[in-house]
Amino acid sequence: MSTVRQLSLRRLAAAGTAILWLAAPGLALANQASLHLQIGDPARSGRELPLVLDGIRDTANGDLVTPAEMAHRLVDTGILFIGENHTNQDFHNVQFRSIKALHEAGREVMVGLEMFPYTEQAVLDNWVAGRYTEEGFLALGRWYENWSYNWNYYRDIFLYARDHGIRMVALNSPRPAVNTVRSKGFDALSPEERAHLPPQIAPQTEAYMALYRSVFSKDDALHMKGPMLEGMYRAQTMWDATMGWNALQALQEHGGRNAIMVVLIGAGHVTYGLGAERQIAPFYTGRISSLVPVTLVDDEGKPVKQVRASYANFIWGLPEERDTVYPMLGVSLMGSFGKATGQIIQVSKDSVAERAGLKVGDVLLSLDGTKIDSSNTLNRVFAAYRWGDSVTARISRDGVEQDLQIPVRRIRP
Repeated sequence: MSTVRQLSLRRLAAAGTAILWLAAPGLALANQASLHLQIGDPARSGRELPLVLDGIRDTANGDLVTPAEMAHRLVDTGILFIGENHTNQDFHNVQFRSIKALHEAGREVMVGLEMFPYTEQAVLDNWVAGRYTEEGFLALGRWYENWSYNWNYYRDIFLYARDHGIRMVALNSPRPAVNTVRSKGFDALSPEERAHLPPQIAPQTEAYMALYRSVFSKDDALHMKGPMLEGMYRAQTMWDATMGWNALQALQEHGGRNAIMVVLIGAGHVTYGLGAERQIAPFYTGRISSLVPVTLVDDEGKPVKQVRASYANFIWGLPEERDTVYPMLGVSLMGSFGKATGQIIQVSKDSVAERAGLKVGDVLLSLDGTKIDSSNTLNRVFAAYRWGDSVTARISRDGVEQDLQIPVRRIRP
């Protein structure tokens, strides 16, 4: 079961219950179609470059460079977007090593974060100031409410920022604002919400829609049309514009002449310069660059030998990820939109949940005695488990309560 397909199904469930909040993660993994589109920077879109494991390719000239050399080549860059796959540890290691290389090169590094809405800026300031323990930060920062992914993927980055006094900036839109744009359009935003967007929103283009379509195969659950697809485009554009604009404003307000804003963001907001970069480029006179890791095996198990040069300014080759470092249960819950918040509305194919026998319609009551009252609680509780663990789930099926053992095991050796 490909991670992309799992995430696509999770986004579909989110669309029916909330606001397509998981749309960005699905664009983080590359498939063959999205890697070879002849779009983006015309100076690079006409050629492809070989992908090298553990090598960083400067797509301007094809050079292979080290992290330190990449930092040197970014000397005139004010904003660096680093695309990520949220559940691939190697992607986060790339982010960490890039931040470290820039800091050691003497740059004033700032880190912009997709996982926090701009309303949570105070908690990041307190973290960098050393006012929180890790446990306090996760609780007061509502990590598993703002972001469903395991804290440990990002832990090294956050510790490094705190220990070196690196400013961290909350970039994202609050969920209600994205939901408003998805369902009603940008004109429905309040003046305060609109203040976090560029003066003008770059419109959808054929290249942008071609990139979006390339991510989803024809039989994918998210191959939708009409108003739902248009709403999804608007939501994605909302994220692009808000995160790009908030990063730019923070850089201009708090950064010195030597500052670089490093934005950690889903790769779908970065590739080909069609996401956040396109939204803020008209309002920034400095240089914007991008770094996107690419695995040497795509989400369908096919080898990746070359990548379109316009995919990103720098491309870092990574090994295939056979399984996520930290397990995921693989269900979506009804949440506050239904009578039973723990009711399962989707079970991902080949997931831990499916193999354990969880079914759509089951109500997840507790895990090892901890009451599951929301998706946030489920994410927080399940983050403590590791491959090889076993979980006792209390469920209600057809009105009858029962215990179900859930072995937390990988599907492949």
